[in-house]
Amino acid sequence: MKVVQRSVVEVRGLGAKIKRAREADPRSVKAIATLAKMTPQNWYRVEAEEQELPRGTLMRMEAALMVDFGVSFDV
Repeated sequence: MKVVQRSVVEVRGLGAKIKRAREADPRSVKAIATLAKMTPQNWYRVEAEEQELPRGTLMRMEAALMVDFGVSFDV
């Protein structure tokens, strides 16, 4: 049997936090996005908060930037 849980968490200002962390990193957005298995265009859409951000993508972005944005899905 499969039990599925889908949680959505609203994190205000997360796009701006991601942008600040990227701008503080000396690497190019292309290099950072590649590490996160994303295109630079998709990265910019996340920063602009123009789309939902899957948890796995957030985790790859955090790993690429070596930061923790403190997003919690605990209920």
